[in-house]
Amino acid sequence: MIQTNYDPQLAVEHAATLAEKGLAFMGVAVFDADSLRILLLRFAFNLLVCWVIIQCFYYKKSRRKDYYFTFMLFGVTIFFLLFLLQNIPMQIGFALGLFAIFGMIRYRTETVQIREMTYLFVIIGISVVNGLSTEIPYASVVVANLLCILTVWLLESNKLLKHTSSKLILYEKIALIKPDKYDELLADLKDRTGLDITKVEVGHIDFLRDVAFLKVFYKANSDEINTVDSITRFP
Repeated sequence: MIQTNYDPQLAVEHAATLAEKGLAFMGVAVFDADSLRILLLRFAFNLLVCWVIIQCFYYKKSRRKDYYFTFMLFGVTIFFLLFLLQNIPMQIGFALGLFAIFGMIRYRTETVQIREMTYLFVIIGISVVNGLSTEIPYASVVVANLLCILTVWLLESNKLLKHTSSKLILYEKIALIKPDKYDELLADLKDRTGLDITKVEVGHIDFLRDVAFLKVFYKANSDEINTVDSITRFP
């Protein structure tokens, strides 16, 4: 098993040196200017990266303040957890298990959608990298963070992926669901919904009530994420 580099003898000697200077209490350093400076610098950098990803990419489309709050605090907490505990012997299996628990959290009040779970994983991953990479050159850490931001930007923009929204409709004109009536069905749905519908899929058909479930795909007027687009069936 892999463990973090930790030398108890060096820690004792360092604490003894600080104690001689009056900067240690019960074997623990009270103040270390270098450590504090590194902590503040890395914390500010990690917070900036998390803020850019959340504010510029996630919140710009979803406008969900609840997840904004959650993502930012996850980033801060994970960073401090790893940065401050990195000198404590910890088996890598335990560390990965800890982050797996954080990553698999399911909120009881609402099912977490795949997009939110993905951003949560990105924030956790970025905070892990920034919290543990104390022996990696600053340039490599900065480049890794910038590449992550660039990847998120490319995937969220329309340069690589065209966003298509979808809705589930309970449709009563059952005569138009026939394959040879597809053009008429498409025209009727466009006229009644006012949406730029590009594709229609016919699902469950209820001949007793003369209705059918349709899933329509359309081009949204804006890049904002519609929270009901993810609903694929009626409860």
